[in-house]
Order: sequence, then structure tokens, then C-alpha cells
Amino acid sequence: MKRLAALLFVLSMMFLLSACSDDQTAKDGLDQFVDNWNAQDFDKMYEQLTEESQKEISKEDFVKRYTDIYDQSGVSDLKVTAGDVSEDEEKSDADTQQLPLSVSMQTVAGDVNFDKDAELVKVDGEDGATWKVNWDPSYIFAQLNDNESVRITSVEPERGRILDANGEELAFNATVPSIGIIPGQLEGDGMTRDETLDQVAELLEMDREDIDSLLEQSWVTDEVDVPIKTLRPDQRDLASEVTSLPGVQSTDTTSRYYPYGEAAAHLTGYVKKVDAEFLEKDDNASNYDANSSVGSTGLESVYEDQLRGTLGWKIYTVSEDSDEQEVIAETDVKNGEDVELTIDINKQEKIYDQLKDDSGASVALDPKTGATLALVSAPSYDPNNFIFGWNDEEYEKLSNDENSPFSAKFNKAYAPGSTIKPLTAAIGLENGVITPDEKKHIEGLKWDNDGKFGNYSVTRVSESLSDVNLEDALITSDNIYFAMTAVDTGAENFEKGLKSFGFDEELDYAFPTATSSISNEGLDNETLLADSGYGQGQVLMSPLHLAAAYTPFINDGNLIKPTLLKSEAEEATVWHEGVLPKDGADAITEGLRGVVEDERGSAHNPVVDGLTLAGKTGTAELKQSQDDENGTENGWFVAYDYDKQDMLISMMVEGVQDKGGSHYTVEKVKNVFK
Repeated sequence: MKRLAALLFVLSMMFLLSACSDDQTAKDGLDQFVDNWNAQDFDKMYEQLTEESQKEISKEDFVKRYTDIYDQSGVSDLKVTAGDVSEDEEKSDADTQQLPLSVSMQTVAGDVNFDKDAELVKVDGEDGATWKVNWDPSYIFAQLNDNESVRITSVEPERGRILDANGEELAFNATVPSIGIIPGQLEGDGMTRDETLDQVAELLEMDREDIDSLLEQSWVTDEVDVPIKTLRPDQRDLASEVTSLPGVQSTDTTSRYYPYGEAAAHLTGYVKKVDAEFLEKDDNASNYDANSSVGSTGLESVYEDQLRGTLGWKIYTVSEDSDEQEVIAETDVKNGEDVELTIDINKQEKIYDQLKDDSGASVALDPKTGATLALVSAPSYDPNNFIFGWNDEEYEKLSNDENSPFSAKFNKAYAPGSTIKPLTAAIGLENGVITPDEKKHIEGLKWDNDGKFGNYSVTRVSESLSDVNLEDALITSDNIYFAMTAVDTGAENFEKGLKSFGFDEELDYAFPTATSSISNEGLDNETLLADSGYGQGQVLMSPLHLAAAYTPFINDGNLIKPTLLKSEAEEATVWHEGVLPKDGADAITEGLRGVVEDERGSAHNPVVDGLTLAGKTGTAELKQSQDDENGTENGWFVAYDYDKQDMLISMMVEGVQDKGGSHYTVEKVKNVFK
């Protein structure tokens, strides 16, 4: 019996202790609140507020208010910790306790850290005592008091400029007139409201319906200035004319501007306003807001981080009458940096003037340093229209143009045609399968490699020569000579030689450029190898890479890496060293001089006195089969001044089959050099 009584006593004590343990401590209550706070679970946080606190704000308003504040402030890395409680406080029977809190977070305006005493109130219930939090807004930010709100403002950085090698501005922030309408003042000077708006629409080349839509926005009143259109900096006269109408006024604003328009459009690209999708990306949240612009294409996009700069942010409290009270966090704006290029805008414009009525591309390099002097694509567009607005008909016309005026061509890959023959010669010289003076015996117009090509044969233009050396082969552009050279070199060595010229290698260049390729699946047969040797295989090159590929011929056999940034062009960077012997490079230059200066050469006409050019033409026939006689042709010419050695140009014009073939391109390149 004594043992039974003792057991019952122990069980009763355990029951009493377990009943007492249902009472939550103040520290337990705060820890639970902190867990919900760190999770930004404002629903659960609200459930832990005292009844008095809940009377001050509804659950819906509480959740929305503080969720919005955190979201708009860009709060991340939120860390709320409850401090240690002293032994006396832990044993206290008081119904109200003050417990320490520490709060830290990242915001768009920088770090926010503060300490806070949380007031907890004991609430007895059927399941034991719990502790509720007496809420006030300073839990969110220490500076926030009752009847105050949080405001977040940003300061837009000034975007950096894009400059050519001589400091000419290719893209900058111009002061421009912004035309606005005050709706209540549209009548006057004998004009009705409709007559004024019709005149505004005509002068600004806008649809009247678009203007009406702007004036019908919900926030518009008779007294406010409603922005209608931003004009270009060269449209000041138009601004004066339209503001002579009643109710129309002009104010100065800042806008991105591209003074060289179509000539440099694909190089500079343009900026556009950010959209909601862009802003939702986590990595964009802190440096862009709804008023920001972002580089969309061209160098505006490539160098976005450098040009953009960093937003300035300020988080502060405001009173009910919108007066600023206290700053919570603030970071200074950091303006963008200029991007300085090697481009010479004068050469850029000259080349564009030659190409603007055609579809094609051109690249100009300083062959000694690799500095890019021009990157041109045609047809083109005016990037300012993406800033100041398009004429609907013009935009539709350009959008439907099969020649893709919105797409850059200088960084795409094309069949190089006969312009690859100097590279084939270089590889042959490097591998010892040809020498400059050695002559190949070639009879007739066709060569089938002693029947190894089956029904296929390589055709040359003229059979006037039967014993052909390197110089003759370059001057007459002898397809058979270069097909033989490729076959004699062998597929493995020929591929290795092309790779020494940068094929199948991503070009480390500021403007993203297609990688030049040798073949689809390797040079797996001699027919493809032969065709590749004279430019009718599967070889593809960008105009940029093709220009760079000619630099060894005036740099003792060294391939020079092209550069676009001025800071990288102070000294030449060798991309691949010794791709052919120096005497071989000199021999190729002699042959390329003959292409221009010898009357047999494909680039001889038109004759321009005073030019000292070496170069190679190429016609890439885009046919479905060898029997197809209706294929289109791309006309190439790559040339450099062998005397001054200060400029090398590659140019490609599409669709030259009815324009004289590559001769059409030759004249354009010579016009640039002269």
C-alpha cells in the first residue's frame, strides 16, 4: 500500500508540473514572434499582437502596410534576434515585460541596424498563459512613429557617354524640349480646342487620337501640364512653332541622343525604358526603378554596367502633411562612366555613305595595332526614333525589310568566297607544300583531281596560264591553284592552319561576334577540302574576323587581335604568333598588290591614282546546288594600304549578282581610301 501511495503521489506531481508548463514565458512568446518576423509572415505576426494593438489597425491593413514597406525598401537579409533575458526577469511575475531585440537588414539604400525593447503582455487563457506583443511602427524602422509613413525615393544616375577615339560623342545625354499641353488653355487666338489639338498633331506628326488619350488620363486636370512629346535637340525651331499655339508649352528635359544616327546605329545601339519583367529580376531590384532606362542593343547593352552608374536611394519618414521627418537610410548616386572607343567616326561615316543604299557590312582596322576604326552595317535605322518616337509607316517598313535593318551584320558569319585564298596560301607556305616561286602546272578550266572527285570538278575563270606561281594565282584568283594547295596540305594540317588564324575560336572582343567556322562536321572528304581552299566549302567568317585575318601579311606573320576599347589599343596584342613565315607574308602582299595594280587583277578597276592598296576580292555564290544558275552572290573586297599601313578594310555587299559582282564592292572600298 505504501508503494502504491508513493506512486500516486509521483504521478500527481508530474501532472501538476505538466499543467504549469503550459504557461508560455515572455521569452518564448518573443522567440515565436521573431521567427515569424524573420520569415516576414505578417499574418502570423498580427495574431501575436495584443488586443489593444489590433484595435489600432486591421489585419488586412497591417499585412499590406508592412509588406509594402519592406518590398518597396528592397529589404533582404532580415535578421531579428531576441536578446538574452536576465534570471530576475525570467522569474518575474509581472504581467508586462520589456525584452531586448536587435534588428538588421539590407535595403536599397544600404544597411539598417537598430536595437529595440519589445513590450510583451501576459494574457491568461484556458490553455495557459501566453505573451502578446504591444506593437508600434518603430518595430519596422526605429525612426517610424505613429501617424507617419515611409517614403522611398531614388536619384537617377547620369549615364556615361560613348566616345570615339578623338572624343567625339556617339551617345550622350542631351538637353531637349519636352512639349506639354495645359488642357484648360487650349482655346484662344481665334482657335477652338479642336483646332488647336489638330494643329499640334500635325506639327508633331502625331495621331490626334494619341493626344486625346494622353489628355484623358485620370490624373489630368485643366491646370496641369500634360507631357505630349519630347523633341530632338535639333528641333528647337519646331518647339518654338508649336508653343506659339494656345495652351502649348515647352520645358527642357534630358534625353539620350545619338548624333550620328544611321551611320553608327548598330555600333551604339540604343536605350529603352525598363519594363515590369525587367524590374522583377532580383539582380535588377536595387539599381533600377520605373523611370530608369537600360541599354537594349549594341554597346549601350554590352557596357550597360559601366554606362549605367548606380541609383541614389533615400528611405525616410514623412508626417501626415508630407513633411520629411527622419532619414532611415541613404546612399549617394554614382554617375555612369564614359566608354572610350577606338572608332574614328569620320571613317565610320565615310564607309556608311558607301554602303547605305545596299545590304552589307564593313569593318576597318588599324592593321598594326588592331584598333577598330569602323563597324558598319546596312541598311540601317535611326536609333533616336526609339527614344523620341517612330513614324508608324517607317517602323513598319523597316520591320518588314528582308535585309534586316535592325540587325548588325558586321558580327555575323558569311561564306568569304575567294577572300580566303590568301589564308590558304599562308597555310600552304607554313606547311611547305608551296613556295612563292614554285609553279603548279594546270591545264584547262577544270580539275577533278584525277577523277577522285567523281562527277565534281573545280572550275577556274581563265586557262590563259598553265604554269601558275603564287603571285599569278592571287592576281588571277585561280580556284584550281588554291584547291590543289588545300588538298596537298591535307585536311588535318589545313584545319590546324585555319585554327592558327582564329577559326573555331571565340573572339575576345567587346562586341559579341559570331565564331568563324571551318565546316559542319569536319573536312571529311577531299572535295570539301578542295572547295574550302578557294572559299566555296562550308567556311564561314565574320567581316571583323576576316579583316583581322589579313593583319599577318603586314606584321611579319603575326595575327593581331582586334580591339574596340581605346584603353586596350595602346599597344598591339598578338592573337596568334607566326602563322606564316615573314618572307611568305611579304610574298602574299606582293600578290595582293597585283590584284589591285596589275590589269589582270580582279580589283584593278576602277583605277584610282595615288592609292597604294593590296587586297583580294571574293564572290560567295549562295546556291542550293552546283547546277543552280540563279543563286545570289555576296561581293567581298578586303584591302589594306601597304605603304602607310594605317588602315585595313573588309567589306561585303549582298546581292551583287546584277551589280557587277565583287567589282561593285571594290569601287566602294577605293572611295573610302581615296
